[in-house]
Parts: sequence; C-alpha cells; structure tokens
Amino acid sequence: MLVARYLLTGFVLALAFVHFAALTMIQPPSCPPECICLSQTQVLCNSGGLREIPVKLLPSTVEHLSLTRNHFPIIKSDAFAGLRYLRKLSLDGNNISIIKPFAFRGLPRLRDLSIQQTPLATVAQFAFAGLQNITSIYLSHNKIKKVEGYAFAGTSNLKLLVLTNNPIIKIESNAFSGLTNVERLNFPSGVRVLEPDAFNGLDTVGFLKLAFMDLPSLKEGTFRGLTNVGVLSIQESDLGVIESDAFDGLTFISNLYILNNKIDGIQELNLTQEQRIGYLKLQGNHILEIPRAETLNIGVDKLTVIANHFPCDCHIHSLLEGPLANGSLLEFISKNYCISPLEVNGRPMSDIDIDSIGRCQEEVTRGNLEASKDSTSMCCKMKPQLSILLCSFVAVFGNLR
Repeated sequence: MLVARYLLTGFVLALAFVHFAALTMIQPPSCPPECICLSQTQVLCNSGGLREIPVKLLPSTVEHLSLTRNHFPIIKSDAFAGLRYLRKLSLDGNNISIIKPFAFRGLPRLRDLSIQQTPLATVAQFAFAGLQNITSIYLSHNKIKKVEGYAFAGTSNLKLLVLTNNPIIKIESNAFSGLTNVERLNFPSGVRVLEPDAFNGLDTVGFLKLAFMDLPSLKEGTFRGLTNVGVLSIQESDLGVIESDAFDGLTFISNLYILNNKIDGIQELNLTQEQRIGYLKLQGNHILEIPRAETLNIGVDKLTVIANHFPCDCHIHSLLEGPLANGSLLEFISKNYCISPLEVNGRPMSDIDIDSIGRCQEEVTRGNLEASKDSTSMCCKMKPQLSILLCSFVAVFGNLR
C-alpha cells in the first residue's frame, strides 16, 4: 500500500511537471511595454514614444516589425543585429536624420524596407549596404537632397527602389553601384547635378526614368557603366548642353527615349554600334542650336525623330543632310517643326521654303576647302608634265576664293 502511494505521488508530480513545461513552452516571450506582440513573428511598436530600438526585448523570431511614429533620430550601424528572421520592416514617420553605414547588416531575410515621411536629407555611403536579399526599398516623401556613392553597395537583389517626392539635387558618382537586378528605379523631379559615373555599376534595369531635371549640362561620362537597361527615358527636363561623350560607356540599352526636353546645344552625340542600343526615340524636344552633321554618330538599330523643334536658320541644311534626317527628308520635314525665327515658330518645316535659306558662311567656307582639297588631290595624280601647272593653278584659284 505504501509503495502504491509513493508511485501515485511520483506520477502526480511528473504530470504536474509536464503540464508546467507545456505552459512554459507556449508562453510568449517578453514584449517591450511600448509594443504589441501579436505573435512571436509579428510585432507592432507604433506611436509608442520609443527613443531607442528595443532589439533585446523583441522576440528573436520576429518576421514583421513596425516601428512607425517614434523618435529615432539616428539609425546606428547594426541597429537590428540578432533579428535574423526579419522579413518586413517599417520605420515610417520617425524623425530619422542619419542612417549610419551598414545600419541593416545582419538581416539576411529582409525583403521589404520602408523609411518614409522622415527628415532624412542624405542617403549616405553604405547606409543600405549588405542587404543581399532585399527586394523593395521605399524612400519617398523624405527630405533627401543627395545620394552618396555606394549607398546601396551589395544590395544585389533589389527589384524596386522608390525615391519619389524628395528634393534630390545631387546624385554622386557610383551612387547606385551594386544594384544589379532592378526592375524599376523611380527618381523625383528637380535633380540639378548628375555627376560623371552617377549610374556606374547599375546593371540590369527594367525601367529607368529621369524626368523634370534642371541641369546646366549633361556631362561627359554621365551614363558611363550603365548597362542592360530595358528602357532609359530622359524626359521633361532642361538638359542644358549635351557634352561630348555624355553617353560614352552606355551599353546594351533596348530603348533610349529622349522626350520633351529643352536642349541648348549638342556638342556631340556619339552612339556607336558597339554600344548595342536598339531603339533611339527623339520626340518633342526643343533644340535651340542645330548640331553640325559631323558631331552626330548614331549607330542604333532603329531611329525615330518626330515632333521636335529646331531653328530654321542657315544651319538647317546641315541638319537635313545629317543622320537625324534618317535618310527620309520629306518625312523629317513633315514631322518636325521650326522654333525660330519668330515668324515661323511652331510651323512644320515642310511649310517653309528651305531652298531660299542660304547656307551659313562657315559651311560655305568648309565646302570650298573640301572641294579645293579634292581637286588638288585629283590633279596631283595626273602625269607629271601636266600636274605641276594644273596643281599650281588650283592652289592659286583656291586661295583667291
């Protein structure tokens, strides 16, 4: 009887221990008092008055974390270390002014990051570096004025980067280096400085739109290193002067659109066959100075030049004889317009008498010099007894002209 009692007591104690252990296992971990832990994977810390990120109090298994409308002026390096299962993070509505380098290091599963409605003014070097598996970063409605070089280094799987509704003035060299598979990259209006190599290292982009910029010039090397782009659209902007080699190093572009811009002048437009640009579309631009034909090299698979406005002055002959006319003079003059002189502003080129417009003096002089060179070259190939007299005559006659 005594043995049975001991056995029963032991069984009851064992059962109580198992019950206690089960309760302990299902009991959720501690939760920051300012937060609501909906589960071990979803935590809301919104409008909680937090001044520091409570990483040590959060469940290590959290996957969705919302920290909106708190007071985090600085996101420090490795600010979320230990939250290795985090997939979605929102920091909207905070007073973030600085993001330190490698702030989000140690988050190998992070896919979606949102930092919007903050006073953040600079996307600093390496701020978003090392986010190897992130697919979306939302940075709209901040105060961002500058994107520094290598800000996104190593974020190789980013698909969507949204920078709209920011007063971005300057994009530094190599700002997007490391982004190697972006489907869409959205910029805000008002960009005033694109440094050379601004897009260097930006590889494989589905759609890249640059609109409403106010540039003094499109500098040499602006697009150097930009490659494998589905659509590059430069539109509704003041481009100033397109400098020589502005498009140098731009390769494998399926569609290059230059739409509805004001262009003061084109020093050189050099798009070689080796750059593999499929389609160039020049539409709706106001070009204030006609480029010389020899400054244009357009080796693209398909070219469309329509609804543009050019000066209808003595340089028009150079335009119509150059590559922009695309071998179809009648189509070109019927689909493009005059911007000057004032009396023909807005009229199709086909409405004016082009033959009545005299050639510019430098074109006439250059033509005479070329003709003189050709004549000299031809006569000097004749028999020696005739060539001396004839070459002397051509030289004297050419000088007199």
